[in-house]
Amino acid sequence: MTTVEPETPAPPAPPPQAGRRRTGADPVKALLHRHRELCERAVDPLEIAAGLEAHGITDRTATRFRHRDVFSLAEELYARTPHGEAPATALAPLPAGPSALRGLGCALLPGALAFGAAAAAPAWAGPAAVTATAAALVWPGRAAGGRFPYAAHLLAAAVAGWAAHRHGTALALGLALAVAPGHLVAAAFAARARVRVAGSRALEEFADRVRPLLLAAVAVFAGAAAGAAAVAGAPLAAALPLALLLFLTRLLLRHGAHRGPVAAALALALVPVPAAASAAAAGLLVHAVLALSRASAHARPHPPTRKEKQKMTGQPTNQGATR
Repeated sequence: MTTVEPETPAPPAPPPQAGRRRTGADPVKALLHRHRELCERAVDPLEIAAGLEAHGITDRTATRFRHRDVFSLAEELYARTPHGEAPATALAPLPAGPSALRGLGCALLPGALAFGAAAAAPAWAGPAAVTATAAALVWPGRAAGGRFPYAAHLLAAAVAGWAAHRHGTALALGLALAVAPGHLVAAAFAARARVRVAGSRALEEFADRVRPLLLAAVAVFAGAAAGAAAVAGAPLAAALPLALLLFLTRLLLRHGAHRGPVAAALALALVPVPAAASAAAAGLLVHAVLALSRASAHARPHPPTRKEKQKMTGQPTNQGATR
């Protein structure tokens, strides 16, 4: 009779080394290498979060990097990036300083120029108002560039000029008067949206916070535009949709939105149908609610890097020479 010896259990596998897993397969380190320029030039984690969202990284994507949302991932990227001594940036409710005063002065210029031209030479009041309105209300911001950088602004001038031709000089004067409150409302919206970014912990939370803010800004400007139309003696039914259309155009261009929907809305307003301007403003409002509820729309603009300049000029980036 043979005896069967009991099998000896195999020795337990050694526990995985945390350090080796961290250094060998660190997803955050790979992401940091991929977006190094964004992380190095950011002044706070909020700008990194906005930049990551612009590159298509969502809260669901952040879970692959062991984070609950994009904001938490951005905080780690910011902490792991060496930064020099940078001054703290305060999130003020409204912008202040010489640049803000210059912007306000440029916003007051169209109304003054239009009414000055109306007093000196009434025949030139309409063209002066149209030119000043198109230049100041939709002046290019972060969205400048591309193959046709000023197409939207030429379309805006055409919309204002066509409306003045159909409804008279009073409408052009009303649009010129609406530039100043449009500038103030847009500046307040941009500053308060940055505060909403600071208080949000997820992209969906920020979107839920900024949508009512945008609708409130549109409502405030609509009231101001109605008052400007009344002062100028312009028909409210024609002036208000056009003023809202130009205001939304300014907001979208200043916050880096794509020009395609803006140009399409402005082109629709050129159709000689009474409801064309209202339909264009309503469509652009829907697009603005979607586009401006993204955190990336409220990141501070930065000067182009060397690689971005080389890409814009078509020169080779010489990526193989640097490792």
